[in-house]
Amino acid sequence: MFRLLSIAFLISLTAGSNPAMAQAPAAAARPPRPTPPTRDPHTPGYVTAKALPDGANAPVKEDGNFILGPTHNPAPEMAVQEGVPQGTVYNFTMESADSKIYPGIAREPNTYGAADPTDPAKIVVTTSHPAPYTRRVAVYVPKQYVPGTVAPFIVGADGPDPALFAALNNLIAQHRVPVMIAISISNGSGDAQGSERGLEYDTMSGLYAEFVEKEVLPLVEKQYNVKLTKDPEGRATMGGSSGGSCALIMAWYHPELYHRVLTYSGTYVNQQWPSNPETPHGAWEFHEHLIPNTPARPIRIWMEVGDRDNFNANVMRDNMHDWVVANENMAKVLAAKGYHYQFVFARNAGHTDRTVKQQTLPEALEYVWQGYPKDPRR
Repeated sequence: MFRLLSIAFLISLTAGSNPAMAQAPAAAARPPRPTPPTRDPHTPGYVTAKALPDGANAPVKEDGNFILGPTHNPAPEMAVQEGVPQGTVYNFTMESADSKIYPGIAREPNTYGAADPTDPAKIVVTTSHPAPYTRRVAVYVPKQYVPGTVAPFIVGADGPDPALFAALNNLIAQHRVPVMIAISISNGSGDAQGSERGLEYDTMSGLYAEFVEKEVLPLVEKQYNVKLTKDPEGRATMGGSSGGSCALIMAWYHPELYHRVLTYSGTYVNQQWPSNPETPHGAWEFHEHLIPNTPARPIRIWMEVGDRDNFNANVMRDNMHDWVVANENMAKVLAAKGYHYQFVFARNAGHTDRTVKQQTLPEALEYVWQGYPKDPRR
């Protein structure tokens, strides 16, 4: 019975996709990941970028491409500073049974998937099934916030994110970013195709942004006496890896909700599952078709990638799983369309590298919030 339910669920998710998928091999164990090669930022075909002195960050008011040196020391804004007001972090949980949008799926342990024998750009997962989850949400409210007043905010993936809260304490006190609320939301568990996290973060649609808008933000406002702005200029998204591509997906499909995006090692690669004929290459479509073929949207974006970032990290051999190439391509198409963007290539850095985030997050936040009033009375 359980097997029948699993099969029925998979069929319902993949309706309208390639019928050959029914003949695909069963999901296989995840293969060991090879060590990613170290990429040179001056590789032919990569964007031209300005090399920064070791330990320096990119100028917060400059668009363009930058190369960080190999040493990544934490920025002073990442630590508690004497005399700086500390915000309050509230925590609550959300149950999958209460969600109308994401009731929950999971992939069976120690299984992954197999490349579709008829199309290497598709992956077949036969071991995904309905499953409950509990989601954690952390809400940062700065000391300077006046209860009940309208405030800008940032939504972060894969939360809770204490590093974000630490940076905001100092940046707000220094008047480098506006007095904002931060809402750091955990994923619904798992990773990649067939998981709840993969479904939420890698799906090329407005659904996750709608989930946040309809099911998360109302709870935040009700429970903590905050009012969140409806102005997309006062709304930002951020995340790393698939959480990073999710951050852009939120703004791309709902530019009326979000105009500011911050990503570390963004998964602008082919990770979407189930397959969608409108975006058959998942988030790779951003730089392959969507951004080049669409009038520029009012999005400001900060992006980072590491020289040892992920490379072909699954069973697919589709030439769409190099995170460095994906982010390099993003920089190219954003520049060509005239976007305000900053792209940081970090030497001596892996995927969503913690030390790079500790070095760059204050600068990244300040860049993303350029142009927004920092005094809440204005």
